Amino acid sequence: MTKTVAVLGASRDRNKFGNRSVRAHLRAGFEVFPINPHAIEVERLPAYSSLRDLPPGPIDRVTVYLSPEIGIKLLDEIAARNPREVWFNPGSESDELLEAAALLGLNTICACSIVDAEGSRSGA
Repeated sequence: MTKTVAVLGASRDRNKFGNRSVRAHLRAGFEVFPINPHAIEVERLPAYSSLRDLPPGPIDRVTVYLSPEIGIKLLDEIAARNPREVWFNPGSESDELLEAAALLGLNTICACSIVDAEGSRSGA
């Protein structure tokens, strides 16, 4: 079964980490859902305005490429999708955000999901 990932902060700019994450997860075999309210598509994939707009079904991973100030406002939306794990990439986390995520029962990981996706692709 294919794993799914929603990339919050997916970017059309190939130099930004939100775009690199989309590509890394695709290479690792994930079904990728780019989330960007200002884009129609990212890397030839349809972009969604929010997690609420995704098709029904489980989300294995949510990976966040947004500032903590924006991310904390999306925690309820993230929790409503009940992902197996939520990755807060470097710069997207704060103590306040992580405390709020813990209160919602989210399984948080503070690390680079690109490195993880690339590692899973190589079998590491």
